[in-house]
Amino acid sequence: MMDKLWYLSKISLFETLPEEDLQEIDRMAPMTHFNKLPKGTMVQTPERTREGLFFLKEGKLRLYKLNAEGKQFTAAILGPGNMFGEMDSFSFGTGGLYIETLEETLICSVLKEHFEQFLSKRPQLAMKLLKELSSLLKERDELLLKLALGTIRERVLHLLLKLSDQFGIEEEEMLRIDIALTHLEIANMIGATRESVTLALKELARENVVRTSRQSVKVHVQRAAKLLGLG
Repeated sequence: MMDKLWYLSKISLFETLPEEDLQEIDRMAPMTHFNKLPKGTMVQTPERTREGLFFLKEGKLRLYKLNAEGKQFTAAILGPGNMFGEMDSFSFGTGGLYIETLEETLICSVLKEHFEQFLSKRPQLAMKLLKELSSLLKERDELLLKLALGTIRERVLHLLLKLSDQFGIEEEEMLRIDIALTHLEIANMIGATRESVTLALKELARENVVRTSRQSVKVHVQRAAKLLGLG
């Protein structure tokens, strides 16, 4: 298992902290789950919001909303080093969202009372946290807007560009998204049907913008951005 101190030092929020501060966080951050959560585990529902601060140690989480028709819209996908949670003084905007694991996942937590006490002695870290939160919420709202509007093709492209940016691994001239993705999972992320997503992906494959295989998607980022008027 990865050393927790090393892991904390890799989270952007804590990268400037001295060793003694990291050790203090480490002492007050017991593991929420000693065993990995299986893929498809519901970590949170709007009716069962988790209080506290949570660090994603291994794996990936999907945060999503349901619209009035019951269709899912992805608000964010978090990878190792990301945080989520709700406290009195800080909110990651994750209350009221569904959170599920996209693969085997390990989460580490800090009780809100301990973390707020820790922050009260470190105003510079508190300001940095506010800046990180503002950026995260802005990015989430922009993604939700893009996934709620536009054609199925545009929504697929927006999602794949976002996932490529977060989880892309360079392979030749494309980025392979390091998440096992079926057509149904992509459809659920953008509030569409599997059939419409399959048609959009086939079109994009013919244009050499994406390449798909079983649970694998590669994206030519420049071509995808150009189709959306971003390149």
